[in-house]
Amino acid sequence: MNAYDIVANAIYVVLAGVALWGAYHCVMVWRSVAQRRFRSEDEQNDFLNAVGEPLAQQQFDEVSAMCEGDPRAVSQLVTLAANNRQIGYSKIRQMLMDRFQRDVLADLEYRLSWVNTVIKSAPMVGLLGTVVGMMGAFDKLATATNVKPDQLAENISVALITTACGLSIAIPLIMATASINVRISKMEDLVSAGMTRFLDEFKSAMGG
Repeated sequence: MNAYDIVANAIYVVLAGVALWGAYHCVMVWRSVAQRRFRSEDEQNDFLNAVGEPLAQQQFDEVSAMCEGDPRAVSQLVTLAANNRQIGYSKIRQMLMDRFQRDVLADLEYRLSWVNTVIKSAPMVGLLGTVVGMMGAFDKLATATNVKPDQLAENISVALITTACGLSIAIPLIMATASINVRISKMEDLVSAGMTRFLDEFKSAMGG
């Protein structure tokens, strides 16, 4: 096994690692969005209706108890508002916006940034494999006499396979990222609508 073969095998390993890393973050983002959002606006409205009853009676501890253990963003923000009601409506409103951006959207953006890095790097790693494969083929042509086509086939196959692998990693991740971004946008819209309604009711409950 010559140096070109060693490098080619290393590139295959790198491509496999890159693919797994991108897929891992895609799955984590998808799961996180699924855990943080209500499945529909009707389901969210049912939750807000249930919360609205004790809220209207200023039973803030009961509101917190109803949201306990619920990982969805609206539930967590409702709990935060109920537990910090003493700081006033204006500060609570700003706190909820900041916390949603920091704890939910920032984490999703962080993981998506890794997916985007994989999308950009996978074809580049594949291109490196192409260069290495062609260098190996030209090296055989330069150092050997009467080179047979089958002697070049291995290096040329490395050049083609690594490029194909890089594109095969990037293209599905591009499609997955587009789908995830749609889900995140829908989640943002749903949370925004839910928090607008909740904050109106919360302000009334606080006598604002």
